[in-house]
Amino acid sequence: MAKTLVVVGAGPGLGMGVARAFGRQGFQVGLIARNKDTLDGLVGELAELGVTAAAFPADIRDRAALTEALAAARQALGPVDVLEYSPSPTGAITHAAQTTVASAIEQFELHVLGAVTAVGQVLPGMRARGEGTLLLTTGVSSTIAAPFLANVGLAMAGLRNWAHALHAELRPQGIHVATVTIASGVIPGDEVADPDVIGARYYGLYRRRDRAEEVIGDLEAFRALVAGS
Repeated sequence: MAKTLVVVGAGPGLGMGVARAFGRQGFQVGLIARNKDTLDGLVGELAELGVTAAAFPADIRDRAALTEALAAARQALGPVDVLEYSPSPTGAITHAAQTTVASAIEQFELHVLGAVTAVGQVLPGMRARGEGTLLLTTGVSSTIAAPFLANVGLAMAGLRNWAHALHAELRPQGIHVATVTIASGVIPGDEVADPDVIGARYYGLYRRRDRAEEVIGDLEAFRALVAGS
């Protein structure tokens, strides 16, 4: 039986790069995001590549809807072998001194509580089988504090910390958890940042199972950008 990848936060860039990389290796693919029409188009693109794929629309901030979408994906495609979490940042992005409780909660719900919800739905099955992979995506502000990305960094740093903690706790149980830090744009045609190049990095991380974090892009370039801002 084919293995199953579910991408939470699927879009035409990063999410599809990951979906294509795994699909070309024989994975079935489930796509979860808010816009049904967009998802249907992405499923069609994957079908043209010979990849079995299905769409499960849900607003990631709606935890009940996300839970239902993951249950539907599991029913349609079977057990989730790999969960990839990478919603695009949405909502207001605030500078450090302008961050409010509301702006912090908005990003925390998307990046942290959405991930906790998704992991909570697939982890029991992985633990029962003694295998599985969780790939949790963050941006560069999870690692390098950027005043102009303060509320996003606040949430993503929490997600990155949790991913490392999960890696340490679940590795003895046969479950691989890793975070991917994107320190660049997602740029079609770029030798590092093309969606398919990035997708191949995710697949390599899945295959090797030897690290808790993969960094895509140049951390030092971003550090210099922050210092000069």
